[in-house]
Amino acid sequence: MRNIKKMLKEDDIGDMGIGAMIVFIAMVLVAGIAASVLIQTANRLEIQAMKTGQETTEEVATGIGVEDIAGQKGTYGAWTANSILNITICVSPRSGSKDVDLSNTVVELSDSTTKYLLAYNTTLWSGSPDTAGIFNTVAFAGDATFGVIVLEDADGSCVAANPVINRGDHVLLTISAGACFGGLSERTDIWGMVIPESGAPGVFAFRTPASYPDTVYDLY
Repeated sequence: MRNIKKMLKEDDIGDMGIGAMIVFIAMVLVAGIAASVLIQTANRLEIQAMKTGQETTEEVATGIGVEDIAGQKGTYGAWTANSILNITICVSPRSGSKDVDLSNTVVELSDSTTKYLLAYNTTLWSGSPDTAGIFNTVAFAGDATFGVIVLEDADGSCVAANPVINRGDHVLLTISAGACFGGLSERTDIWGMVIPESGAPGVFAFRTPASYPDTVYDLY
């Protein structure tokens, strides 16, 4: 009888040992699968975080700054009007900005009644201002587009076909207010933005003078 009890006890211990081993192996497998999923998820989140960080940095750092806006009283087409008919907007990349492609840049202009979205016109590019004056440069359109006059471009990246500006570059965007608004009369409020392909736009707003005794005016 004692031997029978001993055999039964040993068999029970063996069953418990096998069951515990099966449970242990199952737990190890589940833990391994869970760890693999967590590692893959962590890697994906890290990649996404790096991509988002790069895009955010580019969006914040990249952009265009508006430095000055000048206007010229003159003639447009068949009109000889006492109004601002040509505008230049001096722009440059912001500090830390990546290259800005002006061919993919849009200039937005509005007088609170009409809004224009101006694209770059490759035929209205000039490598330097005319010696007789900026407004004598052949870079002003007879339509709702804008041209480029290069003021500073050390690396020669701002070319007619693909004008790209980077650190240290300064250019003038030329706009015909005559073509857009039929000219800007006195006390006209204008607002707008120079919107690059990516990054922060250059925002500006100004009011034209109360009278036009002179020919060229600093508007902004």
